[in-house]
Amino acid sequence: MNDTSNTVAKHGINTRLAHCGNNPREYFGFIDPPLVRASTVLFPDADTMVMHNQPYTYGTRGTPTTKALCDAINELEGSFGTLLLPSGLTAVTVPLMAFLSPGDHLLIVDSVYGNTRQFADTALTRLGGDVEYYDPFIGGGIERLLRSNTRVVFTESPGSNTFEIQDVPAIAEKAHAVGATVMMENTWATPLYLKPLELGVDISLHATTKYPSGHSDILMGTVSSNESCFATLNEFYGALGICGNNDDAYHILRGLRTMGLRLERHASSALRIARWLEQQQEVLEVLHPALESHAGHELWKRDFSGSAGIFSFVLDPDIPVRAFLNGLTIFGLGYSWGGYASLALQVNLADRTLTGKNYAGPLVRLQIGLEEADDLIDDIKAAFKSVLSLKSR
Repeated sequence: MNDTSNTVAKHGINTRLAHCGNNPREYFGFIDPPLVRASTVLFPDADTMVMHNQPYTYGTRGTPTTKALCDAINELEGSFGTLLLPSGLTAVTVPLMAFLSPGDHLLIVDSVYGNTRQFADTALTRLGGDVEYYDPFIGGGIERLLRSNTRVVFTESPGSNTFEIQDVPAIAEKAHAVGATVMMENTWATPLYLKPLELGVDISLHATTKYPSGHSDILMGTVSSNESCFATLNEFYGALGICGNNDDAYHILRGLRTMGLRLERHASSALRIARWLEQQQEVLEVLHPALESHAGHELWKRDFSGSAGIFSFVLDPDIPVRAFLNGLTIFGLGYSWGGYASLALQVNLADRTLTGKNYAGPLVRLQIGLEEADDLIDDIKAAFKSVLSLKSR
């Protein structure tokens, strides 16, 4: 493999994914970067040690392995700097703590990931934060909620489990007018299908546990930012001593190589199954932004270049949702998503304050894996049939 570091940026996404984050010439021609497990790093002399004048100084500050992944994510995000965290949730909590002080006002979209809400309502509130939730459809209307002490506006699009699409550029414009930092949780689309920093977002957050890993066996999160925010992030990150594991970074980087191909399969199968579900009498509504029936479809077409493999649907209330889930055999019942295996769960919206209260039936979330779409459709059909047979007894 030749050194493509100066030319790969102009190539297609799968070419970029195959080559980003590592220059084989730096490591004796090996395609993959070395897996470096380290705490102590030696310095050649006392002056270098005092000045920290070398690329690596201590294990928590990075190794060639973690640098390779950070470089790859920076290229995909178009970001100035990237930090690795032990999980997707810490990729949310660390930036929020880095940019908020007691008395600061935080605006969070109401359709946010439930554990982000829990952190905001417990830890941030206890530390003196003023947390307020806003409707995901607010767009530029967020101006009326902004205050002189609003320090962060936190977005997530599509919304967690209910898949509302936000007008992120309009929100970012209004937030920046009062000096607020805009953060976005972008795990669903990945940097392949949405680049938040191009929409005016300052800090892009990902649970790389999901599609970058792709195999349901790694926990990690990334925080990528523009230049103006990175120094604050990096200082707080270093003070906490929280860092991504080198072994996990190696495997996430390996997962990136095939992520483009996997995402294509996840997306095409999910959209096919979503369209099929729209035609089923047991289903009242399908919540998938790439469907023309979705309320945020036009915004999705404007800002996104693709869709993911996770969506929800509203089940007829006459159908017992737990019996339906128990009737599935290919779909596993489990949390998380982004792996090769399909998953299902019942969505709990009890913590919402503004949205998600008016669905006519229970909400079921599907993670569409890499199995054959026909087999997954047959599995759902069989689950519907088993429930209907139970009801007829």
